[in-house]
This record gives sequence, structure tokens and C-alpha cells, in this order.
Amino acid sequence: MDEGVFRKKPILGILRGVKADIIEPLVESVISAGLETLEITMNTDGAADLIRKAKKASGQRLMLGAGTVLTMQDLKIAIQSGASFIVMPVLVNEVVKYCVSNNIPVFPGAFTPQEVYEAHEAGATMVKVFPAKFIGPEYFRQLKGPFNNIELLACGGVSADNLKDYFANGASAVSFGSSVFRKDWLIKRDFASIARAVKNFVDAWSKQLERGGNNIL
Repeated sequence: MDEGVFRKKPILGILRGVKADIIEPLVESVISAGLETLEITMNTDGAADLIRKAKKASGQRLMLGAGTVLTMQDLKIAIQSGASFIVMPVLVNEVVKYCVSNNIPVFPGAFTPQEVYEAHEAGATMVKVFPAKFIGPEYFRQLKGPFNNIELLACGGVSADNLKDYFANGASAVSFGSSVFRKDWLIKRDFASIARAVKNFVDAWSKQLERGGNNIL
């Protein structure tokens, strides 16, 4: 993962529970919509194979990572499959330590101020605040008071409509998952609807840049 590229378009897509037979057209659809960074969660059946297939399909057009990495075994499989960054819903110290030692961007999850601080101290590239939907954008403004030097990734409940509020309140990046990669669209292979939803996020970020970006970038 090129962290500089991610910071220029700090939008992360999250794939969970997808089937191998749709991964190639799905990858093409999100790339066509302007997405540059995507994670596949390790609790998806056949996650390792999905990462390999997605990596082959995307070539150099997409930065691919592994999400829901909760153990060193998950981490080993993810890296062997070609994941270039690691995301988790909580802080797993040994995973973060390995990533830091091996220059692998890592995004551990946190919720409380104590957890945010501990994730940052462990060496997080950014701290994933999850689930953000229950606390909203204002929480990020509050966190940035004492933690002005900690970069935060908003995860859970972010939409194209409220994206600007998260950035305006101090988020350095945002992510989206099931709201865009909807189960019904995936079952129907409705890649056009998925692409439109992804593009809405990308367009919302472009508008945010026109307004002056966020407090970090």
C-alpha cells in the first residue's frame, strides 16, 4: 500500500461475504467508479483466494488489503495472499508490532479515547474508529482535541451524504461496506448499482477537496 496515494483519496471499500465467482467483475466495477483502495475481510469464506483473485484482476490499479485480521495466523495468510495493508476491528498488539517492523500499513480498531491512544502508541498508520455510526462526526472533533496528531479512519455508518461531516470534524479517512456492497446487489450481480454507489463516495470526496479538504490533509 502506498500511504501517500491513500491519503490523496482516503476512501476504503470493505468486502465481506462475497463469492469468488463475482470477484473479477466486482473489482472492475469499483475501479471504473474511481475507488483505489479495497479490503477483503478474513472472516469471508475463501478470503485468501479472493485476495489473490482480486489482486490478479486489478493489477496495479487497486491497493488491496485484508480486514478483520485478529490473529497472527490471519496475518500470515493475508500477507501470503498478497494483502498490502492490514485492518482490524480492535487492537491486536502482536499483529500491529509485526506490521510496524515490516513496514506494512496497519489500521487497528478503537472506540474509546483510551483505545485510540493505545492503538496509536502501538504504531497504527491510522486508528480505525469503529463503529462510528453510534457516535457520529462530532465524536471525531472531540477526539481531535487531545489527539490532534492521531489520524483517524471513520468506519461504520459513513455515507456519501455525511462523508463531509466526518472530514470536517477531523477524520483523515473514511470507509464503507455493506451499504454499498449490498447483499441483494451482489446476489443479482448488479455491478452497475454498486459502481454508482462507489462513485457517489468518490464524488463526495472530490467536493470535499473543493471545500478545502479536511483538517489533516
